[in-house]
Amino acid sequence: MSEESPEQSFQKFLKDFKFGSKDKYREKLSQMPSSDIRALVVDFEDLYSFDPQFARELIGKPDEYLDFANRAIWAQMKIEDPAYAEITKRFIARFRGLHERISLREVGSQNLGRLVSVDGIIVRAAQVKPYLTQAIFECRRCGAKIRIDQKGLFMESPDSCTRPGCRSKFLDFKEKESTYINSQEMRLQERPEDLPPGQLPRSMDARVLEDLSDTARPGDRITVTGIVRAEQEFLGRRGKLRTFDLYMDANHLQISGKEVQVLEISPEEEEKILELSKDPWIHRKLIMSIAPSIYGYDDMKEAILYLLFGGMPKRLPDGITIRGDINILLVGDPGTAKSQLLQYVSRVAPRGLYTSGRGSTAAGLTAAVVREKTGGMILEAGALVLADRGVCAIDEIDKMRPDDRVAIHEAMEQQTISIAKGGIVATLNARASIIAAANPALGRYDPYRNINENISLPVTILSRFDLIFVMRDVPESEIDTKMSEHVLTLHRLHSAPETAPLPPDLLRKYISFAKKLDITISNEAANEIKDFYLKMRAGSGSAESPIAITPRQLEALIRLTEARARAYLRKEVTVEDARAVIRLMSVSLQDVGIDTTTGKMDIDVIMTGKPKSLVDRMKEVLDLITEMEQETGMVEESKLYETLQEKKDMTEDQARMLVGRLSREGVIYSPEDGKVKRTSSGSS
Repeated sequence: MSEESPEQSFQKFLKDFKFGSKDKYREKLSQMPSSDIRALVVDFEDLYSFDPQFARELIGKPDEYLDFANRAIWAQMKIEDPAYAEITKRFIARFRGLHERISLREVGSQNLGRLVSVDGIIVRAAQVKPYLTQAIFECRRCGAKIRIDQKGLFMESPDSCTRPGCRSKFLDFKEKESTYINSQEMRLQERPEDLPPGQLPRSMDARVLEDLSDTARPGDRITVTGIVRAEQEFLGRRGKLRTFDLYMDANHLQISGKEVQVLEISPEEEEKILELSKDPWIHRKLIMSIAPSIYGYDDMKEAILYLLFGGMPKRLPDGITIRGDINILLVGDPGTAKSQLLQYVSRVAPRGLYTSGRGSTAAGLTAAVVREKTGGMILEAGALVLADRGVCAIDEIDKMRPDDRVAIHEAMEQQTISIAKGGIVATLNARASIIAAANPALGRYDPYRNINENISLPVTILSRFDLIFVMRDVPESEIDTKMSEHVLTLHRLHSAPETAPLPPDLLRKYISFAKKLDITISNEAANEIKDFYLKMRAGSGSAESPIAITPRQLEALIRLTEARARAYLRKEVTVEDARAVIRLMSVSLQDVGIDTTTGKMDIDVIMTGKPKSLVDRMKEVLDLITEMEQETGMVEESKLYETLQEKKDMTEDQARMLVGRLSREGVIYSPEDGKVKRTSSGSS
């Protein structure tokens, strides 16, 4: 009796392998015709347990053994569904779950021509292009058609006509009659968590074909199973070098996470999540699960919880979109655990990225245009694009260069990144929540100065944050005692004194499950929000009263109430949600939306950088300068200060400060020493 060929042994595996009482792969094959699928995904563990010899040979000689497997699938399909086998003719075996995964930096010459599995993150994906598999050439003299199967990187063509008696060298390539498949080049880079300390991340190109093309995108964490190949380097006209570039021919891609849609939740886990949501203390437990090793900051942790859940994005009939993602800014004294909170959020979010302002450029945050090997230009995604549908944590946002910081304006409100460089005009999605941290400009936060004087951030960015919290380090005996005990316990036991009610994996799945819910606002909750908004607006804008709240905060309230309803896995926002969020918004406004001179709540502090009281005082000074100009042409500073003290009841220091501010803002100028005059902008 002759030995089975590799093709027959793989066909036997497809026919006879059982998972429990089911014929696992026969069932898969029977479902392929109805879905018009040509690729069969095989678990390597199954193959190894059934036929270890074939599995070992597949790793060592993948080119040969993948062909055997492809032909075996076709032979088995002829038995299962002869008609589909006849139409399709070519099937593909894809293998996942190799025993040994190696890191990108371990791939070397010893792996050439072998089947390996590597983990990485996609940083660049080129456009999908047709890839030639069978070329057809036509002889100009006799009209004969010559078929050449294509293998390798470069197109192979015959030297002359193959018909007997005709040796013509004039052959035309027939594009329309040749056979193509889809192909895509992508750049794979080491995942940040796999990076050895102090090392630069390694990267490798991977080529994906047919049904694998366009399945993964920049930012996805994937496991690529494929054959390691080498491509010789060229040095222009001087010829080929002895060094080679490694790349992978992908056989299977497994998108392994950090994307909300692909975070797999088993039926048992779903049952556990639904059971947790019925717990009356679930909200408290969720807050306690946010960074349990950091003591205190309950309001900030509650806000971060809502940021992770997010509100409902809306698209209106006229095409306008309203973001559902929540943006939070933490401003705090040194040593208040801002960076630790940010890093925790980037780890626990179903898709999260952490970056620091000092080391980030506009291109690194948004998108860069880079040149391909073939000479074309392609886009390389930046942090905000990679964090699409996730969370981007930006530490030290105040340390960014102003021209780089401008790049995130559009991403924070419109949630897109528009780019026009190198012949590429594109708009990319950046539907990410942003949590940022900044240090006070004077080292410590000064409660007697307004927010814009405490942080060196422009108003245009401050106004785009839904909630701003100030983290102050104020000595307080009771809190300091508890804090010191907490920190000492962390260092002694290497764990938080109270373990989190929900471990990070379960919390991530809880968030992922909740984000799929569609939320509506009940009439009672809508009335509660409306009453709060109208109460804050009542009397605002009059001569005495500043504006306390704007429609931007109203939208933020709606987003936050939707996020709180999601935390309870409710499909409707209740009055309780509205009241809790109103309290949180009030806490945020008490910290930053207060005019420090009058003590009144004034949203202009965030929206314009100047409280209404200061604007009114500056207007009074400008009106007086206008009045005095009509009499004397130029206004003497000493006389101006005297008049302000008499008529407007100001001290000389206040008057000097206001005149200095008007001068800095370009409203007045000094044509000669000791005199001031309005500029054209001040006159208009």
